[in-house]
Amino acid sequence: MDQRIKKIVILGGGTAGWMSAAYMARALGDTVRITVLEAPSIPRIGVGEATIPNLQRVFFDHLGLSEEEWMPECNAAYKVAVKFVNWRTPGEGQAAARTIDGWPDHFYHPFGLLPEHDGVPLSHYWVHNRHSGVTDEPFDYACFPGVALMDALKAPRDREGRPVTWYAWHFDAHLVADFLRRHATSKLGVVHVEDEMTEPRLDARGFVTALATKSGALLDADLFIDCSGFRGLLINKALREPFIDMNDHLLCNSAVAYALPHDDEAHGVEPYTSAIAMRAGWTWKIPMLGRFGTGYVYSDAFSTRDRATEDFCRLWGLDPDAYADKLNHVRFRVGRNRRAWVNNVVGIGLASCFLEPLESSGIYFIYAALYNLVKHFPDKNFDQVFTDRFNAEIEWMFDDTRDFIQAHFALAPRDDTPFWRANKELRLPDQIREKIAMYRAGLPINRPFSTEGEYYGNFDVEFRNFWTNGSYYSIFAGLGLVPDHPLPTLTHRQDSVEGAQYLFERVKEEQRELVASLPSNHAHLRRLHGK
Repeated sequence: MDQRIKKIVILGGGTAGWMSAAYMARALGDTVRITVLEAPSIPRIGVGEATIPNLQRVFFDHLGLSEEEWMPECNAAYKVAVKFVNWRTPGEGQAAARTIDGWPDHFYHPFGLLPEHDGVPLSHYWVHNRHSGVTDEPFDYACFPGVALMDALKAPRDREGRPVTWYAWHFDAHLVADFLRRHATSKLGVVHVEDEMTEPRLDARGFVTALATKSGALLDADLFIDCSGFRGLLINKALREPFIDMNDHLLCNSAVAYALPHDDEAHGVEPYTSAIAMRAGWTWKIPMLGRFGTGYVYSDAFSTRDRATEDFCRLWGLDPDAYADKLNHVRFRVGRNRRAWVNNVVGIGLASCFLEPLESSGIYFIYAALYNLVKHFPDKNFDQVFTDRFNAEIEWMFDDTRDFIQAHFALAPRDDTPFWRANKELRLPDQIREKIAMYRAGLPINRPFSTEGEYYGNFDVEFRNFWTNGSYYSIFAGLGLVPDHPLPTLTHRQDSVEGAQYLFERVKEEQRELVASLPSNHAHLRRLHGK
């Protein structure tokens, strides 16, 4: 008998649904009929507007779409890093007057690999220089050329359009979903059904056989992908898969969000995401042409909805009464399903897992899951080995990212409010405690697999190592944690220490060259978007 999967139904549209439809249709071709069941009345949750750099290579290149094709359709802009503001000093604004040892209270988490000298990453020579009194310069400014272009609001591409550093993207998630819907239905043969599911039909094994709709239709399939958001209509409600709440790791569970107009001509367009520390959480700022998306992510155990609204409006100089009916209030669940794939249902996006978007992991979780679903794609026998391996990958990916984000709050020196003090009382998982211990000892953490910048050349390897050594050093050092001592072997290799100094000089030279030669981010984006 032919045991091939021949029909897939995706429940839910939005970013997760249409990314799933386009990716699976491209991967499987016309051997599988893919249908998206999307209820027009169900609002989309637009929290995933910032990304990480491999989005293009892993997702859009897979679809055969260049940046020049999709970016103008989605009001997309560039993101070279996350800028963390006021994570070490009290306060909620962006006042430049707040300083630590003479340096502003902000730090960048840039993308890209650190150069090495004699097999040792530049981060470890920076630690040696700090302990030797050679420099007091922050880690990001000493080791990454891209911080200069961000301070100067320059584009990460030169005047000929060539990339000069690694970058990711900001975009309007609604526009991305609409663009992928058009592409999937017109170019990839995906069927779009605008209707509302009334009930799923299950067989005696607990497998979903079909979805009944409000209009009376019955959509049958071999495999179902649940993109119904936080409700988890198939995987949580129909199959009763438990959701593991992780508020014991991360306290934030609510957000108030809005999109504000911006005078790009007067102020430029920032090529980075901002994460601004607040009284009971933090606020994101995601710049795009003519506007920026922003939202205050907070814990309702330490702030009321009204107080959060007031704090958010005060940050941006808004009148809370005038904006009361315009703001988008969201309460989210923090954690993951015990299993992301159960029987013949796979949860993708918010129906699978969610972490606050502090490190822009939401979109990544979607296409990482899709990549692994194709890698472990079953037939109608649904061999448990495929399911188990997929679930193990998703569990590892989520928990590793959760630990990294929790470390941001745990290591932040701020203790001026009950929220920041409470974060210090949460237990850190053993995995991240081990990484902190490695950092304190001056050891590399998750060292890259190549010194030639090929980190994004193997997605299997990258998937297992989402955060690089430079990521941990950027966050730990940015929060004021300096290793207890340099890497011990460097105390025996003075020639290596002296030889590495040229790398720091090269960073400075590249910083000056980037600022002098690059177009402004605003000007480049206007050309790209044809404005």
